[in-house]
Amino acid sequence: MKKIVAVLLLLFIYSFLIAQEDQNTSKLSFNGDFRFRIEQDWHSKKSDGTYREDRTRLRYRLRFGISYSYKNWVSFGARIRTGDPKKQQDPQLTLGSGNKEFGGLPIALEKAYAEFYHNWLTAWIGKNTYPFEKQNELFWSDNVFPEGVAIKAKFNIETSLLQSISINAGHFIVITNGTSFRKDSYFQGLQAVGSFLNNKIIFYPSIYYFNKMPDIPDGNETYAINYSILNLGTKAQILDKPKIVTGIDYYFNLSDLEKNSSIPQDFTNQKEGVIASSSLGNLNKKGDWKVLVTYTYLEKYAAVDFLAQNDWTRWDYSSQGSPDGRLTNFKGFEFMAGYMLGEKMNLKLRFFVVNQLVPFGITKESGNRVRLDFNIAL
Repeated sequence: MKKIVAVLLLLFIYSFLIAQEDQNTSKLSFNGDFRFRIEQDWHSKKSDGTYREDRTRLRYRLRFGISYSYKNWVSFGARIRTGDPKKQQDPQLTLGSGNKEFGGLPIALEKAYAEFYHNWLTAWIGKNTYPFEKQNELFWSDNVFPEGVAIKAKFNIETSLLQSISINAGHFIVITNGTSFRKDSYFQGLQAVGSFLNNKIIFYPSIYYFNKMPDIPDGNETYAINYSILNLGTKAQILDKPKIVTGIDYYFNLSDLEKNSSIPQDFTNQKEGVIASSSLGNLNKKGDWKVLVTYTYLEKYAAVDFLAQNDWTRWDYSSQGSPDGRLTNFKGFEFMAGYMLGEKMNLKLRFFVVNQLVPFGITKESGNRVRLDFNIAL
């Protein structure tokens, strides 16, 4: 696998160099970014009442992608990244954590897809970006790229009240069983997106179904869970200058979890979530700044925890044989401040305070975290 990734990387670089000879007529396009992170964790309580050691880490991530416009109706592309291939939520690498002193870097293929266009209809097949409207990573991480088929139909209305309506749908395989599709662990979504009042207000009701999801990721599961999650989300731009945006998401798992005898009784009614945020400013050009405050209340089964973000705290499944995070069953705040140093280059400072809702042991877990990210993109 490592040899395949290395060959792909060389092909990407070679294609990039060739494309530079005639940028105006090339059908190739490129994207990439680099992140360097300083991170501090403290006051992280375990379920047994003891505290994790305070932790300081220096981390980084590099990504590079390529796409090719084969015809005016079809293109295809791929992207690679540094990071542990087993940690889909967290592609960052920690300085000094390699197997050998100054050893090589783990690299994974993050995206591989073909995309199709026809008037109001677009679709993709393969492994690509999450295709549904969202305004944060608390339900689905930006680092998790689903594998399957996605379709989007967009209809421009252009009235004084309503500008457009989009319908997003998809079927994505999480774990194949090697038999019929219905026996796979899979994820399906259906979403309507309405844009109102000169695109100042976006409303996106959605329904997501997760079939036979493992209770623990990476092959260590003891039982499977079905989720039917209703999401009612909206965001609104209140002012243009300064730019003020507010948004809210409500999640409710419609599944009757009491029918699953493997789920502990304390968690069978943990099915709701509310996420609210407000921001001031934007990050478009040099000198721009932005501040953001997000409040999260997310019960255990309001989302699939190992597909959601892995940013807010240190909770994971490491004691159960998986490197993935378990970021539901908590409430807390995020405070973010960002500044544009130049075109496609910024600093972001993020501070998190988290407390568990229902304890797994004798006490509730907690955690504080602060991060400073330097981001630069092509």
